[in-house]
Amino acid sequence: MEPARSAVGLSVQEAVHILQSSEDGGRVLSALESLQRYLRGTAEPAEQEEFAAKHFAAVLRCLVGRLSPRWLQLSPGDRPEQLWDSFFLEGPADQAFLVLMEAIEGTAGPSFRLMKMAQLLARFLSEGRVAALMEEQCRPQMKPGFPLLQETLLSKVVSLPDHLGNHLQQDNLAQFFPQNYFPLLGEEAVRALQSVVDSLRGGLHCSVSFVSRVLGKVCIQGRHKEILGRLVPQLTALTQGSCLWQRVCWRLVEQVPDGAMEAVLTGLVEATPGPEVLSRLLGNLVVKNKKAQFVMTRKLLFMQYRCTTPMLQSLLGYLAMDSQRRPLLIQALKELLETWGSSSAVRHTPLAQQRYISMAVLICLAHLGEPELRDSREELLASMMAGVKCRLDSSLPAVRRLGMIVAEVISTRIHPEGPPLRFQYEEDELSREMLALATPWPAGDTLEARGSSLNPVVAETPAETMEGSMPPAQLQGSDSELDSDDDFIPYDMSGDKELKSSKAPQYVRDCMEALTTFEDKDMERWEAALKALEGLVRRNPEATREVSVELARVLLHLEERTCVAGFEELRQRALVAVTVTDPAQVAEHLTSQFYALNYSLRQRMDILDGSPWQEPAGGPNEFASVAGCFFFPLIHHFDRPLVTFDLLGDDQLVLGRLTHTLGALMYLAVNTTVAVRMGKALLEFVWALRFHVDTYVRRGLLSAVSSVLLSVPAERLLEDLQDELLETRSWLADVAEKDVDENCRELAVRALLLLERLRDRLLSLPS
Repeated sequence: MEPARSAVGLSVQEAVHILQSSEDGGRVLSALESLQRYLRGTAEPAEQEEFAAKHFAAVLRCLVGRLSPRWLQLSPGDRPEQLWDSFFLEGPADQAFLVLMEAIEGTAGPSFRLMKMAQLLARFLSEGRVAALMEEQCRPQMKPGFPLLQETLLSKVVSLPDHLGNHLQQDNLAQFFPQNYFPLLGEEAVRALQSVVDSLRGGLHCSVSFVSRVLGKVCIQGRHKEILGRLVPQLTALTQGSCLWQRVCWRLVEQVPDGAMEAVLTGLVEATPGPEVLSRLLGNLVVKNKKAQFVMTRKLLFMQYRCTTPMLQSLLGYLAMDSQRRPLLIQALKELLETWGSSSAVRHTPLAQQRYISMAVLICLAHLGEPELRDSREELLASMMAGVKCRLDSSLPAVRRLGMIVAEVISTRIHPEGPPLRFQYEEDELSREMLALATPWPAGDTLEARGSSLNPVVAETPAETMEGSMPPAQLQGSDSELDSDDDFIPYDMSGDKELKSSKAPQYVRDCMEALTTFEDKDMERWEAALKALEGLVRRNPEATREVSVELARVLLHLEERTCVAGFEELRQRALVAVTVTDPAQVAEHLTSQFYALNYSLRQRMDILDGSPWQEPAGGPNEFASVAGCFFFPLIHHFDRPLVTFDLLGDDQLVLGRLTHTLGALMYLAVNTTVAVRMGKALLEFVWALRFHVDTYVRRGLLSAVSSVLLSVPAERLLEDLQDELLETRSWLADVAEKDVDENCRELAVRALLLLERLRDRLLSLPS
């Protein structure tokens, strides 16, 4: 037997019947007003509660079903439309929102009904109804089916821009654009959290779980910048000095589902202005939540490298700001240094990630004191030494510089009582930034206090100040006394002599003799000979050819005897000049010595640097006749290890230089008769080394491929190198997609573009 309806149920049933069937404007208006009293408080509280719980959704669906221009005009004026709108804007926000979304999604094609409901939904957003919706979900709920209702609401709230964009298309309203909607959602979330705080102050129980789930779902969809861009600045201000607000924020992030934790934490680290704010928003989340700990101490540090330097400072500074979190910072430093010291990581990770790990190490060291580092000293030093070794062995200058900078800082911080480790490297903006990151932070210092500047206040140490080497008596007195020039004794320069031009040899043979018979008394003559040699060689080609091989041997073995400025450049330019003057004989000698015993790596590199050259503009290019003399001796024996020289082993720096030199020789041999043979040999060389672990070597191989494509005539490529080209093309495509080094990927793309010129002919070849 059907239970008897309550008075509220009977009243609603009668009003709904009138709304569905009557065309009398007066009766329709009267029915709407009778229902409205359950919204505006004129009915008893129990009646209002029953209406909201049992009848409100049915009334809304009835109103949606009757919506049309004619129905709204049954009564004069705009009173019917105002009443119609009020049910969606004044009743329970969650039910009104769901009915609106349901009606919009169920309306096919552009129509008055669709646009009316879309405009009403825009008002719903602008009048704070989403905040009311969230507030309702934060209150304790005992209704049956509440979890299912929340899940539906969550999906609709987060995906609103997608749904409205799909249904309205070109008629979509600006309020529903993602760039406008998600910032508004952030504002509404703050209002909902304010309601929670007010309720807690009043002694009422609340939950922020729904807001947490909204935040997580939005961040997973990649809209963290929009929502956190509004949320974080307001929470930053609200948590300043308010423990209750801080606890609400902690709970907000704690209740983010595990699947969304990474997206939320990454967004927060990016959006917060520094570690102090991040600490207020997260509390000791990384200690309580294993997923958060994994994200903050593993995922963001080791598996990604997209954090900017301020983000790294916020993240690691956050770990440093509480005694319960500092052990995680120490553990992170150990693992960072273990990765930093891995030779496999150096070979197989891109330079950007190596730089990222290096900066993280330096920031960790800046936050940790010597007592904290003392217990792990041996472990940290071992990782440092391993990392320094594999980086100094790298063929990339940027990688070597990273090793030097980090090693200097680590040795100073971990072993302060020992002699400081110092390297020579060229300073640039990156090195200065990295050294600034390593500056120890005073107790209580924060990123906000430092501002955006990374310029450190360098603390003086005895090893770095003049005072450390002065007797105590000399340290007394005012600054003006110390800075006075009156205490300096003039230096007697009366005996100084200028380097006379008469010391400079006038002939090539005299230069060679001066360079090979160096004595202390002939120091000026030795320097003058080195400075004059290149010019004499170029002005006297006949005389040079008589002694070219012997002179090349002298220059190859020449060592710096004095502090002459630019020694290496002067020696190298002279060697190139000799090679250009007598290329056949000098090439035969240099290339024969490249794989000989008892040569240093520097000398082998000098041989490679002296091989490819170009004549001055306007002069004849005679390289065609001697291209093979340089090329083939260098490429023939690369895979034969010597006792002191192994290109396929530890001497990968020389191998990298060799690949670049062979590519340059190939390029200079453009359209020569020997170019086809050179191209075939070079492609075989590339194929043998294509999987080399060293980035510099791979760059040289890719450049060499482009040189082949530019230097060998297209018809000869297709006739004589078909198989090699097809193999190379597949390798280039793989490198362009998967190589860890950005420059390698770019070089592969360039080579593929060159191959496009041959695309039609290549596609016609059998696979």
